[in-house]
Amino acid sequence: MAPLPGAELVRGSVQLYRYLLRCCRRLPPGPVRQHYRHAIRQSFKVHADEDDPVRIQQIIKRAIEDADWVMNK
Repeated sequence: MAPLPGAELVRGSVQLYRYLLRCCRRLPPGPVRQHYRHAIRQSFKVHADEDDPVRIQQIIKRAIEDADWVMNK
């Protein structure tokens, strides 16, 4: 399963959140989808106070790479 188009356009945290949730919709319904939706929400809560732009871009890059891995799994 290929990642959704538009990953290269993700620049901010809200765009990343929406992109990841759209990726989740492509997963099979059930516990797997629920697990990843929960993990996305928790990760955003953990990183909500991040204010370093370089670190934010690192997090975005890593999240997209992880989403690609999950979608290809």
